[in-house]
Amino acid sequence: MGISKNIDGKTVEVSGRVFTLSNIISFSRFFIAFPVVFLHYKNGQNYDWITIALIAYAAISDYLDGLVARKTNTISEVGKVIDPVSDKLCAVILFIYTVWLGWVPLWFLLVNVVRDSLIMMGSSFIKIKYGKVAMSTMTGKVYVNILALYWIAVFFFRDAVMVHQYLLYISTGAMIISFIAYLRRYQTIMKGATFN
Repeated sequence: MGISKNIDGKTVEVSGRVFTLSNIISFSRFFIAFPVVFLHYKNGQNYDWITIALIAYAAISDYLDGLVARKTNTISEVGKVIDPVSDKLCAVILFIYTVWLGWVPLWFLLVNVVRDSLIMMGSSFIKIKYGKVAMSTMTGKVYVNILALYWIAVFFFRDAVMVHQYLLYISTGAMIISFIAYLRRYQTIMKGATFN
């Protein structure tokens, strides 16, 4: 017998709309990484107020898009894709740059890319099978925040080597935990659980 509970806790209305304010905010986040890398490199690996403002916008927009979607009842299938994809693409560009600078180990970037690729493959399979995208897990959102803290520490506080190491270990642990949570979520969906 299939599982009938909703694994998101409650059922929310998800629309097929594309052009919503929350989706525009999510989509804009992808374009943050390029000017940050360009300005930082151009300024001799130093940051200025524009770089700080862009990073701040990226962080704020990651919360704002979801808040706007919930408050305006504009949670959409497109938004469930754009939000995490923008996060991942923005993060991978910024991490490629810091790996190139020698500030972040290459293995961490590679493991993160493999993790994200596997999660996206699972999401694609669910989309094909059920016709809708499964929402991100809470552990995934926590991991994104820890990952952002690690990158910010490496990028803005170059001398805090011990902090970098601790955040690297914490990020790796959170990466593993969130990946397991996604696997369990997909397994539960495949057993028949409903989801938003």
